[in-house]
Parts: sequence; C-alpha cells; structure tokens
Amino acid sequence: MSFGYELFTYNNQVKNNTFSVINNLSINLDKHTLTAGIAYDNIYVNNNYVREGTSYYRYASLDDFINNVKPTAFGITYGYNGEAIKGVEMSFGLGSLYVQDEWNISKKLKLTYGIRAELPMYHNELKNNPAISALTFGDGWSTYNSPNAQPMWAYKMDVGAWPKSKLQVNPRIGFNWDVKGDRSLQVRGGTGLFAGLLPFVWFTNQPTSSGTIQSPEIGKVAADLPADFRFDKDFMAQVNRYPSLFPQTMSSTLPGGSAIAEVAKDFKMPRVWRSNIAADIELPYNMILTLEALVSKDINAVVQRNVNLPYPDKMYTGTDNRPYWSSGKNKINSGVSSAMVLANANKGFQSSFTAQLTKNFSYGFSGMVAYTYNVSKDLSSNPGSSANSAWTSNLDTWALNAPALSYSSFAVPHRLVGSLTYRIEYAKHFATSISVYYSGAAQGRSSYAYSNDQNGDGNSSDLLYVPADKSELLFVTSGTMTPEAQADAFMAFVESDDYLRNRKGQYTERFAKVNPWLNRFDVKVIQDLFANFGTERKYTLQLTLDIINAGNLLNSNWGVYSRHGMANQYDVIMPLTFKGVDAVTNKPKYALNATDVAAFNAKNAMVNSVTTGSTWGMQLGVRFIF
Repeated sequence: MSFGYELFTYNNQVKNNTFSVINNLSINLDKHTLTAGIAYDNIYVNNNYVREGTSYYRYASLDDFINNVKPTAFGITYGYNGEAIKGVEMSFGLGSLYVQDEWNISKKLKLTYGIRAELPMYHNELKNNPAISALTFGDGWSTYNSPNAQPMWAYKMDVGAWPKSKLQVNPRIGFNWDVKGDRSLQVRGGTGLFAGLLPFVWFTNQPTSSGTIQSPEIGKVAADLPADFRFDKDFMAQVNRYPSLFPQTMSSTLPGGSAIAEVAKDFKMPRVWRSNIAADIELPYNMILTLEALVSKDINAVVQRNVNLPYPDKMYTGTDNRPYWSSGKNKINSGVSSAMVLANANKGFQSSFTAQLTKNFSYGFSGMVAYTYNVSKDLSSNPGSSANSAWTSNLDTWALNAPALSYSSFAVPHRLVGSLTYRIEYAKHFATSISVYYSGAAQGRSSYAYSNDQNGDGNSSDLLYVPADKSELLFVTSGTMTPEAQADAFMAFVESDDYLRNRKGQYTERFAKVNPWLNRFDVKVIQDLFANFGTERKYTLQLTLDIINAGNLLNSNWGVYSRHGMANQYDVIMPLTFKGVDAVTNKPKYALNATDVAAFNAKNAMVNSVTTGSTWGMQLGVRFIF
C-alpha cells in the first residue's frame, strides 16, 4: 500500500533549447558532385530532478504508521539553506565537418562516399565535491561469475568534470545500381559508421546527485534514524530537526545513504557500424517488390554500472550455483547507496530483413503489404529515466555490472503491416482519400525473474533458473501452501509455457519470451479543397480524420493490449519469491509469488491492459498547403 505524493514527479521538469547552424558548399565536376559542409548544434538543458523531494516514509505495517512508530526507512532530496531547487543547467555543443562525393560512374551506377567528423563540446563548468573525490570505489566492470574472481581495480569518481572531448570520424559509402538501365531492377546499399546522441538527463544526473547544488538523494534505514524519529507532514521538518543527518551545505563528508552519478571521462556518444543491401524489382501487373537487409553492430553502446558494488562473496550450491552477496556485503562504501557511472561497451547488434510489395490499382486504389523479421541483442535497453533506475531495472543472471548479451526489449521478431488507399478527385476542386492501415506484431517481449532480490545485490533484477525437475528447487511452507504443492504448481507453470519448457536446467534470458500476437487497424480520411486562385501555385485546405485502433470501435475485444498476470510494468514475469539461503545445503529457498496455489494458477494468464493505448480514439486535423 502506498499513498501521498508520487516519489519522482515533484518539481521534475526538463527544458531543452536547440540552436543549429549548417553551411554547405556543392561543386559539380563532370561526373562528380562534391559537397562539403560544417554544422554546429548547441543544446541547452535545464533539468530538475528531486527524487523523494516531498520526503518518503516506509513502515513495516499499516498499524505502525497509524500508531506513529519510527519508520523502517526515510528518504529525501532538498535544496541547501532552505532554498528551492532551481535545476541543473548544461550547455552541450556538437561541431561537425563533412565532405561527400557523388560519383556517377555510368548511367546505371552511382557511388556515394564521404566522411564526417564530429566533436562534442561541454561548455559549462561543474563544481567538484571533495567528499566524493575522497572515496574509493571498484571498477564495476569485471567478470562476476565467481566470488572474488579477480582483483578489483580502484576507481575514483570526479563529479566536477564532463567527459573529455574526443573527435569521432565516421566514413561511409553507398551505391545505387540500375541493373538494366530502365529502373526495372535497382540494387542499392551501403556501409558506414554513424554516431548519435542520447537523453541528456543521464548527463545531468551527475551534477544533480553531486551534492554541490542540492543534497544528493539521501536514504536512511531504521538503524540510521534517531529513536524519536516520527512522521511529519512538513517534508522539510526532518531536515531542520536533524542537521547532523541532513546537512544544509555541501559538507566534507557525504551524507549516509547518498546516491551519486558520474559520466565516465572516456565516454563517447553512441556509435554503430551499419550496413544494408536492397533491391527494388518491377513485377507484372504494376507491382514493385522491395527486398532489404540491414545489419548494425554497436561500437559505442551505452551502459550504466554501479562502482560501489563489490564482488560477490559467496556462491550457491546446486544446479543454480550463481554467486551472491551475503548480508551487508553489497557495498564498497557502506554510506553510499549507489555510485552510477555512465559508460560505453562494444557489444550489441541488430539485423532485420524486410520484404515489401506495393501496387497501384485502377480507379484510384493503391495498396502495400510488408513483412519484417528482426533480431536485436544488447547489454541493456536502459529501461529508466535516471542512471540508477536504468541500472536497477535491467536484468541478469550474475550481476548487473556485467550483463550478458541478450534480446533487446524493443525488437519483436516478426511484424506484418499493410495498407489500402482509395483516392478520388471530383468537381475540379475536391479530393477525398480513405485509407485503412493494418499492423500485426507480438506485444513486445517478456523476461522471467524473481519477485525480490535473489542474489543479495540490493535489486530485484535476477533472472529465473528453470529446474529440470521439481527436486532441483527448494520450496518452503508459505501460508497454507506446502512445499510439495508449490513445487507441483510451479512445474505445471513451466510445462504450460513454450519458452520455459525448452529452458529446463538453464537460466532464462533477458526478454527472450515473445508475447502474444496483436492485430490492429487504423483508418484515415483526408478531404482536400484546392484551387489555383489565378496563379500557377496550388493552394490546398486539408481536413483529416484519424480513427486510431478502429477495430476496437467495432468490437471492444479487438486491438486490446494484454500483459501476463504475473508481470510488472516492465513485462518482467515473477512467479517465485526468494526466501533466503538454506543453512544446511546453501541452496536458495523459494515460495510461489501468490497467497495460495489457486491464486497462482489464476495469475498464469494474459490480462487485458485497461489504458488509452487499448481503446479506440479519434483525431481531427486541419492543414493549409501552399
């Protein structure tokens, strides 16, 4: 049960202003068209993020809250000296220099090649916090497959500096070949390096949590709180009442429970090596078939790592023999709740194949149908708006600092789309278009994990082990459920799922389960009124009506998203709850994540998602075209 102000939205706002300058020069030289240019983008960001800004109290029970006993946890972020938090400013620049040659080798073959150099620039200065610089962390990036696997490097955080500006040079080449010279068969493709940007909120996490302009997020457990600590509706009351726990200025020591973040000094903007090959083929009956394959390889993927997480100190016994942290051993600096570093990795890829067929019919009809197969794997889909949430919301078997390459949460393996359009012009000044759009695809991907912290790292982010048979898992009595009844119910759950049934004796993979297929239809109506008004230029007044998820308008059961009954908002299915370590066997103990077996079985089903995304909607638009 939770009530009161939501923890993350108080005074939470992001302002972005972008200014761009581009200057190109083109020169035609016989069969060559040379283009050179410079570009500069300046991005100003102002980010307010005051997690638990109205204070956060946690109690062991509702009775404890009603009786006003000391809470089991308290958290807050606040401005120094009673001042309101004004937000963190960042000014980022990206300078680009590029040159390209478009070479018409023949009437049939054109080659385009070039190079683009980009330099990120960080214009505003940051203030360092000596209390953070004085701390020593671990490298947070080594292999975590066994206790104390290798010596951990010492790591020092520097929250007073942005990453070093490093030039990225990206060459590219592409071609277009009209095989027969009549555009009936065209082959095109290319390869090259491409760089991009990322959400700058992950950059502003650094000054926001540094303790230089506002307090870092401070989390306290019951042992840290005075005996007379009680609830107060004034969210600044505890800060004023206990100055030793909540300093009013940046102090020489970091407040206990601080959550801090840094961008690695060698961090580079996201970068991929991307290649594609495609063919456009004219077919009989006025049809065009397009085939395209695309492959991307991550060069600079974006990941988060917690450098305050040490190596695990123990390892489970049995078939699920993953390492784990014993109580109190999951922090290098016990007074720091987390120390997140935004970093790069070079693992990850995406590949897709698309086949598309288009046709123009008689009497104003046209249509298209396309199928795409896609596979994408990454270390993390970064499922969070802050460094800490992006890290804690990821999933892995061993440890979040060394995630395995697994399926991306964004990529579904199969997708089918189609459209049919009818357009008619009449009365010299009117035209009406009616289009029906279809999309069919899986409803995303899901993972299987435990409902709580199974490996002791402080996060509920541990992927499920699927037993070969029920003897491999140790169940304990939970409520009225006996261990035997729970083991039988869980194995029946495994057998009912195609993915789990084929993963017996193995760990599940992040986002490996493909969710059920969903069909959706949209309708668009366009009404044009056009005239020349005595000039050669055509003016058009266009009215549009979009019916989103039109199938749901006809039948309330159509086009409705669903989610597994045991899944959370991130599509993580959680059938089991970790119940500690058996003192005799050193095996993990479990219970079903339900009040009884009947409730567990009832949750093993897809449940309709009651949101606006599942309902039909209409959108009216008007546009003037000249």
